[in-house]
Amino acid sequence: MATEPNPLAPDWLRLPADANELAPGLWPTSAARSSTGELVIGGVTADDLAAEFGTPLYVIDEADARTSAAELLAVFQAEFARIGTSAKVYYAGKAFLSTEVVRWMIAAGLNIDVCSGGELAVALAGGADPARLGFHGNNKSLAELDEATRVGIGTIVIDSEVEIGRIAEASARHNRVQNVRLRVNSGVHAHTHDFLATSHEDQKFGIVLGDAPRLVELIRAESALNFVGLHCHIGSQIFGADGFAESAARLLELHATLLGGGPVPELNLGGGFGIAYTSADEPTPIRDLAAALADIVATECARLNIALPIVAFEPGRVIIGRAGVSLYRVGTTKAVDVSGTPRLYVSVDGGMSDNVRPALYGADYAVRLADRVSTAAPVLVRIAGKHCESGDIVVDSDYLPGDVTPGDLLAVPATGAYCWALSNNYNYQGRAPVVAVMNGTARVLVRGETIADLLARDTGALSPTEGES
Repeated sequence: MATEPNPLAPDWLRLPADANELAPGLWPTSAARSSTGELVIGGVTADDLAAEFGTPLYVIDEADARTSAAELLAVFQAEFARIGTSAKVYYAGKAFLSTEVVRWMIAAGLNIDVCSGGELAVALAGGADPARLGFHGNNKSLAELDEATRVGIGTIVIDSEVEIGRIAEASARHNRVQNVRLRVNSGVHAHTHDFLATSHEDQKFGIVLGDAPRLVELIRAESALNFVGLHCHIGSQIFGADGFAESAARLLELHATLLGGGPVPELNLGGGFGIAYTSADEPTPIRDLAAALADIVATECARLNIALPIVAFEPGRVIIGRAGVSLYRVGTTKAVDVSGTPRLYVSVDGGMSDNVRPALYGADYAVRLADRVSTAAPVLVRIAGKHCESGDIVVDSDYLPGDVTPGDLLAVPATGAYCWALSNNYNYQGRAPVVAVMNGTARVLVRGETIADLLARDTGALSPTEGES
């Protein structure tokens, strides 16, 4: 048994006492090992899932997602009721959206946040009341705005000055008074990857705080618009409440100023709450985060001597992320020597087409054998994808039993958010299916794509008869 960590391993990665262990906090609540060592999720073994649906495969623990949504809403409502106001929670559909997920979130009491005409269509197809939807985006098209106002969407987040007139025109065309928020950049840069930070000034989203009073005047001058409040989003995968505290303080200063010109009933502090992707991650518990945010809002409103607004949030990853697990089949293994230190490359049948986050953000993930356990000594592995890119890495560094071999089934946890949503067809790889598991049964949420599906979009593809000689 290895007793020292591999020198090639990052400092945060510990050498596990048991390379079969399912680290707490990374896996769906139902995940466990069977008596024979197989990974079981929602009462279904990984082997059975792979046999029925193939790999790569996204697996979502339905009970975990539903419970996370309901518990998060209850916690935020309780904490904001404690300070004398109420909270709204919008599920951020960009994390992962399907018609069934829409139904889960609505049943749990959440609203839905969408960012495109496509996401709007999915939410409506899932039976969502348009009044419970919010619409984001830095470049919403005229067609998207027309459709959103036509169906009676609850709120639209204004992201730039030009959108004021566009939304007003669309609303008037459909004889509506449209509720709108104004997205502002508080100047708070959350401690995250630069590409994930969304509230510093030099970026595409929102407007600077100093421009907000003038734009709110323009909004209030439009009879087809109803200004309900400010919106801010300081980033993604955030641990701790310090960034939210500073952002909320700056927003409430502006909120207080805007009250001089009319009502401002709500304040939307966005989302971005982090989850654990590796055993080294220590995300802030939602209960602690909700309590801290409620205290921040109460303190600042008391200091400014203003009424408490309704406070809205937009979590996505923290609801659906841990509920997801990706399954892969090992194709090849390759031992490499890095200046005298070994690393084992383990190549699987997916990669950056089903999880592009490592390539985009340098995101770290964990991995475990899914079809068995092993007493072999742990070795440092890098899980590589099958695509024609050296940066096609699924898991940069973790330990697996040293006897990992072609044909093994692997599981990568915490892939419920921003994996299927960012999936692609690189190297003409069909997107993987999404399957929900609960109470020992599995059902398809989103079917996978076949080569025939991809060729059906290629107008130059020959039919089978045309290809015959």
